[in-house]
Amino acid sequence: MFDLKDLYMQVIVDHNKSPRNFHAMPDATNKAEGFNPLCGDKLTLYIKLDDKKMIQDVSFEGSGCAISTASASLMTEQLKGKTMAEAELIFSRFHDMVTSDPTAPANTEGLDKLAALGGVREFPSRIKCATLCWHTLNAALAGDKSATTE
Repeated sequence: MFDLKDLYMQVIVDHNKSPRNFHAMPDATNKAEGFNPLCGDKLTLYIKLDDKKMIQDVSFEGSGCAISTASASLMTEQLKGKTMAEAELIFSRFHDMVTSDPTAPANTEGLDKLAALGGVREFPSRIKCATLCWHTLNAALAGDKSATTE
């Protein structure tokens, strides 16, 4: 029988082994460093905004656990072509999903492949791994140079 958890695990493994948008971006308009001191995940997030504050391109570099890398990879795919306001809404929905009660059905509305990370809510110590790239995104969009999960 088809198991949705198996599909989600495959998405995470795939994005960890072959992360999308994993490169520096010399012409980025915004950039921030992210660090998770609990497990050592580190990333640099690059964003290229157009004059209307639309995310034209987004990429990252760094090292971290499978969840951290997969989350950053999935995030970069999801955000290309989005406005800053749309990015903030997606972050809010993602954060609500990964921090919600693990015994209740997860709300994955508007999250597409990011829903693969919904299982993280069953492992509270891994939530910071999944959200590091998102906190770094918020820092970069705000003009801050760094973000941490602490």
